[in-house]
Amino acid sequence: MIPTEKVINRMTERLVDEGMWLTIGEGVIKIVAIMVISSILIRLGKVAIHNMFKIRNRSPLRTSERREATIEKLIDSILSYVVYFISFLMILSVLTIDVKALLAGAGIVGLAVGFGAQNLVKDILSGFFIIFEDQFSVGDHIRVGQFEGGVEAIGLRTTKIKSWTGELHILPNGSISEVTNFSLNNSVAVVDVGISYKEDIEKAERVISDILEKMPEQFEDIVNVPELLGVQNIGPTEIVLRIVAETLPMKHFYIARMIRKEVKLHLDQNGIEVPLPRLVMYSKEIEPTKQPDV
Repeated sequence: MIPTEKVINRMTERLVDEGMWLTIGEGVIKIVAIMVISSILIRLGKVAIHNMFKIRNRSPLRTSERREATIEKLIDSILSYVVYFISFLMILSVLTIDVKALLAGAGIVGLAVGFGAQNLVKDILSGFFIIFEDQFSVGDHIRVGQFEGGVEAIGLRTTKIKSWTGELHILPNGSISEVTNFSLNNSVAVVDVGISYKEDIEKAERVISDILEKMPEQFEDIVNVPELLGVQNIGPTEIVLRIVAETLPMKHFYIARMIRKEVKLHLDQNGIEVPLPRLVMYSKEIEPTKQPDV
């Protein structure tokens, strides 16, 4: 019998071997069971974590909502990593791979990998200190370098920032060296209102002040009664009055728009005109040409 026929016969014998197929089928069932059980454990764990934080929210010893949301997402992430790692080891065992030898060798390999994983360690440590020092939390509006937006998630390695136009920026925690957090303190809305030179400034100030007194009742995002500071600038065609209003964090853009709208409507109702652009043209007469004497 030639070698080729021997190989074919061996393959045929293996393909018809019931024991081999039973072993393969048993292994596939075990792997599928491990994956399904892992998915169920992660879901149940996340539900338990969320319920735990709901109970904690009713406690008088609760921390800020921002910090709790951040820690909740971080624990979810850690739970997923741990379950996936254990599932991976169990699948290796099903595939008859010596897990003990693999773990023993991980210590030696870890020394070599550690030198190349310095950035990973830096990201994890930076993420820990971001959460520990409460630099920012999920839901905060921050600026990191050229990226600005709301914090979607803080993980062990990365932070996700979503801009107001919808882009999602994923930044390694180790690269976050300077952060501007707009959500910790109240914001200030600054509005400049132009008044025509022919209008009575004192009357305009009274009208605007009356409007500002009522605005905290209309808009709950305003912390205190907006303040009319007075004449901010005297321009070539207008007198500019400045209004400032303290608002809840990151609500100053919305309140500034509402102030402009309300002020314009009430100025129109009281017959006070805002300045309009004017174009003045001067016509220079051309003198007749003088004829020379003959």
